Amino acid sequence: QVQLVESGGGLVQAGGSLRLSCAASGRPFRRYVMGWFRQAPGKEREFVAALTWSGGNTYYADSVKGRFTISRDNAKNTVYLQMNSLKPEDTAVYYCAADPSLFSKPTGSYYYTRSWNYWGQGTQVTVSS
Repeated sequence: QVQLVESGGGLVQAGGSLRLSCAASGRPFRRYVMGWFRQAPGKEREFVAALTWSGGNTYYADSVKGRFTISRDNAKNTVYLQMNSLKPEDTAVYYCAADPSLFSKPTGSYYYTRSWNYWGQGTQVTVSS
């Protein structure tokens, strides 16, 4: 059974940085796509970034391009989201996601929550102005 455990959230001032971690277990993830989503109060969950575990190809929402970086550590089975130049509008619960079937689907599929089978419990990120 796949388990995803996020950590690293917290309170930070605008312009600051945070690094989120997602520890993955339960499967070999070589042929998985890993992703980060976020959900602000009263809003739908939205795509932030994704990474193909084997090839390391990365994909980002326009709102975070140039500020956020997704990466992985194969030895630790962990995916990271480095968030720089944070803005108050980045405030949300951030969720890690994983799915093996996305590996063979168009990258446009990554943007939809229904495309992802496994989710973590989320970690709160609050950016103060």
